[in-house]
Amino acid sequence: MRVIVISDIHSNLEALDAVASSMGDFDAVFCLGDLVGYGAEPNEVVDKVRLLEPQVVIAGNHDYAVVSGDTSGFASHAALAVEWTRRTLHPRNMSYLANLPHRSLREEQGLRLGMYHGSPRDPLDEYVFPGTPEFILRGMVDYAGVDILMLGHTHMPMQVNIGSRYLLNPGSVGQPRDGDPRASYLILDLEDGHVKFELRRIKYDIDSAAEKILSKPVPKFLADRLYLGY
Repeated sequence: MRVIVISDIHSNLEALDAVASSMGDFDAVFCLGDLVGYGAEPNEVVDKVRLLEPQVVIAGNHDYAVVSGDTSGFASHAALAVEWTRRTLHPRNMSYLANLPHRSLREEQGLRLGMYHGSPRDPLDEYVFPGTPEFILRGMVDYAGVDILMLGHTHMPMQVNIGSRYLLNPGSVGQPRDGDPRASYLILDLEDGHVKFELRRIKYDIDSAAEKILSKPVPKFLADRLYLGY
């Protein structure tokens, strides 16, 4: 079973299109949240994700903020982008985001999979960064009761072996923050209890994505940071 794992698209259609074009054959798509926020094309991104017919889509903190209007704890530039997205999003896409679950637990190929945007302890908001001590990561995997724990939210790829189990983060499609501006996603191969995974980085048209942001009433910083991968 070949699974494409994506996360943190953040209304960046150019990045999502580039990723979709590079996927090749696949059996399933799992999306770990934050379809919207920051970028200039929230409707187009939600529509594109739906066309991929993903088996799993969970809510991220920006998705939830757009639906609820609650931007408490958000930086000012993020809050402004949420407010603009709320005004822009079509009712059908608002309804789609409003109905996303905050977690997904499933079994595939004899393996228990757990998917959260943040963490099992705080599905929307906890950041689990690379470099987190292994005993904390082990506790999260134990808490979730899974063989493979997949998280988003940090925009930083992460692959950690914990004995025979794994904690994975595909990084961000639309706004990487590990110093590499290329879109990031994960290919997960599952077969009879065995796991292989590959992180992929894909170039996309940053100029186009940035220009679209600059044409919207959101902070210029949101366009500039795309070039930095931060």
